[in-house]
Amino acid sequence: MKLVQNFLTKNDCYKSGRKITVKGLMLHSVGCSQPNASVFVKNWNRSGLEACVHGFIDGNTGTVYQTLPWNHRGWHAGGAANNTHIGVEMCEPACIKYTGGATFTCSDTATAKAVAKRTYEAAVELFASLCKQYNLDPMKDGVIISHKEGCVRGVASNHGDPEHLWNQLGTGYTMNGFRKAVQAAMKGGGVTTTPSTGNAATGGTGATVKPYLVRVTVSDLYIRKGPGTNYGKNGFIAPGVYTIVAESAGAGATKWGKLKSGAGWISLDYAKTV
Repeated sequence: MKLVQNFLTKNDCYKSGRKITVKGLMLHSVGCSQPNASVFVKNWNRSGLEACVHGFIDGNTGTVYQTLPWNHRGWHAGGAANNTHIGVEMCEPACIKYTGGATFTCSDTATAKAVAKRTYEAAVELFASLCKQYNLDPMKDGVIISHKEGCVRGVASNHGDPEHLWNQLGTGYTMNGFRKAVQAAMKGGGVTTTPSTGNAATGGTGATVKPYLVRVTVSDLYIRKGPGTNYGKNGFIAPGVYTIVAESAGAGATKWGKLKSGAGWISLDYAKTV
């Protein structure tokens, strides 16, 4: 799973800086035919807007865009769950059309199911990581809930997501199944990392060089914990310009470069000197 931090610094929820003690996670879907998370990130990053979730999952790529620090209070539930739960929205397929309330028609069921599968799987991985981070039991009552379940519990507003999407597309997904999938993912040991956090890399140090800039243009280049594909992955690096402070030979590339940020190493075969 790829996670990109893109905090909504102009949004009122971010600016208020209110914190919560994370007691659970709430799963949403956006309720409109928009698979691109970047649209929401752009539109929600403005002052005067009190509504804010902690993240959006892109329907086309499965990329998670974190829009608030996880322990900031958002406004996603329309009820008391805002004070206890992290809220994450899954984007929805472009090929559905809402006809009233939570009811929609779909012009391409196969494509819509693929989007739902992509966001479901990314949500499982994200929630497994967050459960580990906050020591949450995904099977404990009230820890992982949907917006719909939150409404039934009296801690969220009257919404039917995301079950309305899953059910009408015939995906077979349920929240009970989702919770079990999160539990299984936690046992599998997968850990989500964010390149922009600058987590220190492990592995070889390489030869120190005079720092220089490189441009990365591909969107699926892994950061490695050491100079080689035999080292663990540390997330993806976003396209952009980066500073290299060391070089090393290693498996899987002609040459590896160590990022100044400390996030790890990248293959210089996919980077051009600026």
